Amino acid sequence: MTAIDFAAFVDQLATVSGETILPFFRAALAVESKKREDGSFDPVTAADRAAESAMRTLIRRMFPEHGIIGEEYGDERAEAEYVWVLDPIDGTKSFISGLPIWGTLIALTRFGEPVFGMMHQPFTGERFAGDGGAAHYRGPGGKRELRVRPCAALDEAVVYTTSPRLMKSADREVFRRVEDAARLSRYGGDCYAYCMLAAGQIDVVIETELKPHDVMALIPIIAGAGGMMTTWDNGPPQAGGRIIAAGDRRVHAAALALLAPGNSNQ
Repeated sequence: MTAIDFAAFVDQLATVSGETILPFFRAALAVESKKREDGSFDPVTAADRAAESAMRTLIRRMFPEHGIIGEEYGDERAEAEYVWVLDPIDGTKSFISGLPIWGTLIALTRFGEPVFGMMHQPFTGERFAGDGGAAHYRGPGGKRELRVRPCAALDEAVVYTTSPRLMKSADREVFRRVEDAARLSRYGGDCYAYCMLAAGQIDVVIETELKPHDVMALIPIIAGAGGMMTTWDNGPPQAGGRIIAAGDRRVHAAALALLAPGNSNQ
């Protein structure tokens, strides 16, 4: 059984989660902050919890032997051959601000490797999906293949990060090397920025402090579109941490050359 066998089921998960989330968007809702060691604001809402619960229920019903890893409710059978990795709302800060640059991340892993991923933005009606070999978009404008664009050097690149304030101070200083070398640097986007990279609108996305549920769904989308995602030291990205995604290997190498010398311990 290959990842493509699960594509229709991923669509079901996206539909169920979107129907659960949308009534909360741009509505009055209570916002809690998760406990973090540094005391920073890490919001979670009833929409996050309801959407993850709905997806877990559907997965348990259809594939009871599969594992589930989710941002809000932890791990179930994480050692299973097939494991679903869920982030019901990636970009909760944008969500609570009424901005549509958030999405639901759904990944399927096999033996720990992501083999299918989708980012669903239910407010705009967009779905970005990939299996590592190909990636596709569906939205109001129809369907199309996702392809990254060529970018030979940083002085030609559009670089995104969600916010430098999310980085530790040493990492923030290192990121500025890349930012200063880029043609254009912009902030915001969370998972949406990675999908715009896959769509050929952005060249580089650089972030830190990421968790597996932040990246698993995006890895096969970006790879399927012809791009790449690694850690700052050019390692595999599945565990999260410091992450760089790029559409062109040349600009990826150029950015790594600036990031690597300043790496600090997490």
